[in-house]
Amino acid sequence: MYNDAFEEDDLVAEVELVAQARYSRNADLEDGFDGEVATSQQPATVQIPDGVRNFISFFYRNVLENNVYELHNVYDSSFNKLTDKYYTKQPWPEAEVIAPLVNNDEVFLTLYRELYYRHIYARLTPSLEHRFRSYENYCDLFNYILNSEQPVDLELPNQWLWDIIDEFIYQFQAFSNYRDRLKNKSEEEIALLRDNPQIWSTYSVLNVLYSFIQKSRIKEQLLVSKKGGDMMEAAGEYGARPLYKNLGYFSIIGLLRVNCLMGDFMLALKMMDNVVLNKKALFARVTACHVTAYYYVGFAYMMMRRYADAIKAFSNILSFLQRTKPYHSRSYQSDQLARKSDQMYALLAMCIALCPTRLDENIHSQLREKYGEHISKMQKGEEGISIFEDLFQHACPKFICASGRLDGTPRVDPHTIYLKTFVTDIRNQIKLPTLRSFMKLYTTMGIDKLAKFLEMNPEELTMQLLVFKQKSRQIKWVSGNLLDGEYLPTSDLDFCLKQDVVHIAESKVGRRYADWFLRNINRCEDIVASLEQRA
Repeated sequence: MYNDAFEEDDLVAEVELVAQARYSRNADLEDGFDGEVATSQQPATVQIPDGVRNFISFFYRNVLENNVYELHNVYDSSFNKLTDKYYTKQPWPEAEVIAPLVNNDEVFLTLYRELYYRHIYARLTPSLEHRFRSYENYCDLFNYILNSEQPVDLELPNQWLWDIIDEFIYQFQAFSNYRDRLKNKSEEEIALLRDNPQIWSTYSVLNVLYSFIQKSRIKEQLLVSKKGGDMMEAAGEYGARPLYKNLGYFSIIGLLRVNCLMGDFMLALKMMDNVVLNKKALFARVTACHVTAYYYVGFAYMMMRRYADAIKAFSNILSFLQRTKPYHSRSYQSDQLARKSDQMYALLAMCIALCPTRLDENIHSQLREKYGEHISKMQKGEEGISIFEDLFQHACPKFICASGRLDGTPRVDPHTIYLKTFVTDIRNQIKLPTLRSFMKLYTTMGIDKLAKFLEMNPEELTMQLLVFKQKSRQIKWVSGNLLDGEYLPTSDLDFCLKQDVVHIAESKVGRRYADWFLRNINRCEDIVASLEQRA
């Protein structure tokens, strides 16, 4: 278990603490982006467009004033528009260049660098130096927030706070994959990586996330809320501030993601204890966080063979994205949401092939349109294995090694490990859809006759029937935390094997679906009859 307490020396030893200077509030700046602004001396070689200069000044003023509403517009809209206009193929000006515009405010410059390096990762190709400097900047920012003697006077929009945690984990993931690819690296790069093991180390990343959770007391707050109490009762001095509360909450989702990337799916779901997955949850306020939570919860369930729970998680978030699609299409993150949605449809297709389940009509229609042919092939025995492999590689996260090996010893690709693990489990049950299709046609059948239909010997069929029986029951969430559940049937068929005869019956699940269908048919008939009487 990782240490969930923040130790000051852990991160301070890696980079120097940022000077915790208070904000200067005596700046008199224009809030428009089009007028002229008086500037201090700048390097003659650097040309900053007037619009960008005014944007930075306006941005700085709103950070000083903790104007969250304006900061949301600046962050979500203005920054991206100026990026598209001036910086699609080049980085934004370095922090040292814009420092005179913001009175050399170290806290603002740290926030600016966070955006600066994120833009390089998103639009350009980061160098090894960029990766190192970005890590150090995150350490400066987190040390400023976590090591203060009292809560810092800083408020940021929820979207930006989530993006800070999300980007921090993304860059850790990208660095881990970059570090493990030694083939095209020079001896100098390898030496730098070997001499700086603390840069983007797994321990430091986990320590930051656990530190925000501890500092904000968010787990205690969620437990009180779950019991119907007021979260403020358990918040404490730091947790009462939105900055700490939201960073702590988003760190829980971050740990869900990090543990999935490292293959610890049980610990990933354990991190979500006391987090209620519904539209009233805190993560629902930020769409990207909402999607991330459901994607990794669903993926963790799938890798733990809890396919029914995975289907429920994917269906819920995909239904939400369908209903809110017109709103998200205007967001700068629309492309990312579309890609993640397609990945979840692919994961849902695999789960449906393994555990046939009734879906919402709209989700079912989209799934058949996108992956209908794939689902059909996945249910046809051995030829479906390659489809499972392709969809898994398309939809799974990019797994990472917790520690990099730079000593030249052979490295096992984590992606290959989890793919093989998943495919091995699929091979054990690949014949079940064909077996199920035959069994739906009969109420009793001799095992010799069924074996002849399936072109296998009776002993092998008996083994497959036992596998079918075992796979048709899963731990399924009913209430409580995400790891809780009851061992329930998930198939619409039930059977027993007695004296070499298979006795087949509709299971409780199948009867429940049939009762639901009949109830709704009768209800529709009543509504039609009532309308006819009124007419």
